[in-house]
Amino acid sequence: MCGIVGIWERDGRRPVGEADIRCMLGAVRHRGPDEFGVYLHHRGGSSMGLGSARLSIVDLVGGQQPISNESGDLWIVFNGEIYNHLELRRTLEAAGHRFATNSDTEVVIHLFEQYGPEAVSQLNGQFAFAIWDERRQRLVLARDRVGIRPLYYCQQDGGIAFASEIKALLASRRVRAELHPTALDEVFSVWSPLPPHTAFRNIASLPPGHYAVMEPGQPERVVRYWDFEFPARGGETLVRLEEACEQLRELLADAVRLRLRADVPVGAYLSGGLDSSTIAALVQDGSPRCLQTFSIAFEDAAFDERAFQAEMARWLGTRHHLIACTAAEIGAAFPAVVWHAETPILRTSPVPLFLLSRLVRDNRLKVVLTGEGADETLAGYNIFKEAKVRRFWARQPGSARRPLLLTRLYPYISSLAGANRACLQQFFGQDFEQVDDPCYSHRLRWTNTSRTRRLFSADLQARIAEAGRSESAIAGERPPLSLPDDFSRWSPLAQAQYLEAKLFLAEYLLCSQGDRMAMANSVEGRFPFLDHRVIQLCNQMKPRLKLCGLNEKHVLKRAMRDRLPRGVCQRAKQPYRAPIHACFFPGGKPLEWVAEMLDPRALDAAGCFDAAAVGKLVHKLQRRGELSETEQMALAGVLSTQLIQQQFVVDFRPPAPIDGRDRVKVVLRGDGHTRAAEAGLPHWQSVATTPIGSDQS
Repeated sequence: MCGIVGIWERDGRRPVGEADIRCMLGAVRHRGPDEFGVYLHHRGGSSMGLGSARLSIVDLVGGQQPISNESGDLWIVFNGEIYNHLELRRTLEAAGHRFATNSDTEVVIHLFEQYGPEAVSQLNGQFAFAIWDERRQRLVLARDRVGIRPLYYCQQDGGIAFASEIKALLASRRVRAELHPTALDEVFSVWSPLPPHTAFRNIASLPPGHYAVMEPGQPERVVRYWDFEFPARGGETLVRLEEACEQLRELLADAVRLRLRADVPVGAYLSGGLDSSTIAALVQDGSPRCLQTFSIAFEDAAFDERAFQAEMARWLGTRHHLIACTAAEIGAAFPAVVWHAETPILRTSPVPLFLLSRLVRDNRLKVVLTGEGADETLAGYNIFKEAKVRRFWARQPGSARRPLLLTRLYPYISSLAGANRACLQQFFGQDFEQVDDPCYSHRLRWTNTSRTRRLFSADLQARIAEAGRSESAIAGERPPLSLPDDFSRWSPLAQAQYLEAKLFLAEYLLCSQGDRMAMANSVEGRFPFLDHRVIQLCNQMKPRLKLCGLNEKHVLKRAMRDRLPRGVCQRAKQPYRAPIHACFFPGGKPLEWVAEMLDPRALDAAGCFDAAAVGKLVHKLQRRGELSETEQMALAGVLSTQLIQQQFVVDFRPPAPIDGRDRVKVVLRGDGHTRAAEAGLPHWQSVATTPIGSDQS
């Protein structure tokens, strides 16, 4: 796992220097503090710089980047893991490729040499990488299928800069931070910016399952190589429960086996729910070591699952670690979490995960397996049940009993748990008969979240309107993303799963709660449920195997019933949540930094929110001591947006560049020679000097 950076100046007006790459690497040091690599290539007017901040997990000695092919004309910086690298290596060796390391990174560069950009289709892994072709003067960027690892880029004045995190782009001084009004509109509607948007103007996100090709004289090509696909309704190939159970068990076990490949110890998160317990049990089955597991507990019983976590740890006999997370700790860590997330967030849920990864690091582990992805692939979320009940209700709109099923879905929302039909009609009845809407499953969520936009300032609303309603996250009845051509032929559950995977999973869960919170503490998360083979298998299952009545993840429960405690296997889904307003207003009084962010002068200076409207929200909280779910999300959104404005736009302070105290490999090419050097403590030491021909320079 690594952080990667790069700059390509195509016209030579601003040559890339070693200092440029060192500044960018300093901004992503937390992603890979073990060692660093810098590559510089100059040819005519073109100048390329690549950089890597490495978290060494595979081939600890030989895997330092950047890495080239045998002839030295292809170079790669790579972030992630390729789990089938051993199998791919054997195939490539049989085709005549020669390897200098045992790293999975070198497998990627040889695979690219053999097959070109389409090589990504053969990778089983989580990755973002950049490959520079010296001979063709071509840059290729690629990102894994579901978006586990991030990759951002910007184009300015004929140059291209890219990085694993936006702060590295800002550290390059090639682009300035400016909040993107359309992205804010999307965050306060569907919870995150939609690719290629980011929270900032002129900075794009490479979408999951895509690669980009950039070469002189040609327009940028962004190519989709993979997407979530479902069969037409009734065309599912897995219809028998026992057959589906057997195939799921076998494939999940293999996905876990591959994700245990590492030259360092591997641990697991244990939430106490079905998904993480499944993964921890399969890890225990496949590893001879005593497994270390890690859990979050909360002081508030409404969020706490420690009893189930302890039961599962005892069942497996793991060496268990627990962090008890308080509201005060969440409030104190929120600004740091926003710095790492680099986008406004509507919940505090990422904060405990940030603290949990610190616990992993403190116990000297670099890798953990988690249960993320099961809810998307096997219909575990309440939103799938909600859509099913609303469709059922729509068949008899006047029924008094059918809407009461909705009270079973959200026992943790007090206003809904005991609601009568009139309340349910008001909350869930909006357009519930519009069952032909392609976004039927999610439209209600987006509509409710969009109420948070009432806090927008008149200026921000005008800028959103100026950007064009066609760009808005919810533009009338139009979907906020492009849908596959055969989307209308899929089952309602498949349609809902697609929307959840493309919006919530990739752009919120795997970013704000996944990569950023783990890598902030130099920890790599691995996700067996997001093995693309597992996804494709689950997508072929009959909907009733995943959502049987209102029983979520039915096939997984059945598949694991002999491996997990009954209480864990059969317990109802408890969504992972964290307190919000209590973290920012303990005892009704705002934390010092919260008061600063919500000061009317600060709100007016940032220009995103109406100070009077925010003031009313704060007054309501202090008067009543509570807020609705939507209002709490609005509060988190306002605070995180204000922090983004302060940290990245007003007062951006890039971390210190890497320097002579760091272990650095430097490769210089293009002026008739190559120099590779390694920086240790305290001096530079030359380790290789190899002439190259002018055709490679």
